[in-house]
Order: sequence, then structure tokens, then C-alpha cells
Amino acid sequence: MQIEADLAGKVAIVTGGTSGIGRATALALGRAGCRVLVVGRDAARGEAVVAEIGAGQCIAAFCPADMRQPDDIARMVDAALDRFGRLDIAFNNAGYQEPRAALADQATAEYDRVFETNVRAVYLAMQAEIGAMRAKGGVIVNNASVSGVRNPNHGLALYCASKAALLSLTKSAAMEYAEHGIRINAVSPGRVETPMMLGSRIADMKAVAAGLPIKRLGAPEEVAAAVLWLASSASSFVVGHNLCVDGGFLAQ
Repeated sequence: MQIEADLAGKVAIVTGGTSGIGRATALALGRAGCRVLVVGRDAARGEAVVAEIGAGQCIAAFCPADMRQPDDIARMVDAALDRFGRLDIAFNNAGYQEPRAALADQATAEYDRVFETNVRAVYLAMQAEIGAMRAKGGVIVNNASVSGVRNPNHGLALYCASKAALLSLTKSAAMEYAEHGIRINAVSPGRVETPMMLGSRIADMKAVAAGLPIKRLGAPEEVAAAVLWLASSASSFVVGHNLCVDGGFLAQ
């Protein structure tokens, strides 16, 4: 396949790579022949992902990091350069969703955590990643959400606002660095069966699935496939785009 042939031998960072969409993407990149730095807070789960990638005769390493800590973000990119010699692909996937509550009932601490994780961390990560990619170019994909385009969830105003900000940040950065050979895009999952989705206090998942044109929830692997396409030269003319993987949610 063109995508796998194109990605073989490249170096990729995946933040939030220990579960859900991040894990699925790290595994997919490994199967495509990338050398993968799996980034996350849970060392046991991170090493398990690395072992799974390694079982397919591909190379991976785990880097412990809290994406709310600027020093951890800088160390993450340094780890990729030290271990693999360069950085070609970054999937900024780590995110946080506040406990569901009406806006007036949300704590300021939750606002801080949501925006530190979903916006500031990606801003700092892109700064470090762009610095590592300036010489030879590269690809950055940010994990946003359909919630940043249309708010489908009462009680998650902070998450929705942070993802809208992330989409704007992605497009602005894409315009600034396209001429330097760095392509920056976003992927926006819809209703995908992940730990975050399952922990969002939605009582009837079957009803959620039935409300989608495709009549089912998405799988993390389906989002991973979109990320790999954006990371490959198959999407070489795609810049500043938000690729929605949502089972038709936004088309309704």
C-alpha cells in the first residue's frame, strides 16, 4: 500500500498513546514501519503498547510525560531525537474532558485543566515539534473533536470550547509553516468507543449509536487510519484541514 510504503522508517510521536485513539494510532504507525515514541502518564500501559509494536518486529519506545508540564513536553521531543535521530510525524492526541456539569457549576480548576491539556499543551508541543522538523519538514496532526465544530453535549462546554480553540490554533499554525515543508492538520473524531467516551456518563450508548447516520459508534482504529493518511504523502496537498471521522454526525 502507498501509505505503508511511504511511512516505513519514519519517526513518529504519539501523545496520549497508552489507550483509545492514541494506542490504536501508535500500533497502526508501528505496523506501517514507523519508529514510534509512545507518550503517556501510565508507564505500565505505555510499555505494553511498546511491547505490542515490538512483537510486529517494529521499533518503539515509551516516554513518560504529563502534557500539562512544559518540561515534559520538551523532554518528549528530545527523547525522540536522542533515540531515533529525527522527527517526521507528531500526533498530538492527549486530551481531557471535564466531569459533566452546567457551565455555572463548573469549577475554575476544571477550566484550567481542560485548556492546559487540550490547548496549551498542543501549543507547546507544536512549538517543540516544529523546531525539530524545521530542517527537513514533517507532519503534525492534532486530535480535535466534532465538539469543536458543533456542541452535541450539554454539560461539556469547556471541552467543546477547548476543541474549537485547538482547531483555530491548528489552522493558524498550518498557514505559518506550510512553506517550510511542515504540514499541519487536525482530525476530529465523533462518537468513538474510547475510555473517554465510555466515561462521559452517557446512559444509553445504543441510543447514541442509533442517532448516527451510520447507526454505530466508531472504533479507534478508524480514526487511526485517518491519522495515517494525513501523515503520509497520500495527503500531500492537504494543509490546515479538519478531517472529521464521525459517522456522518456533522452532515445531519
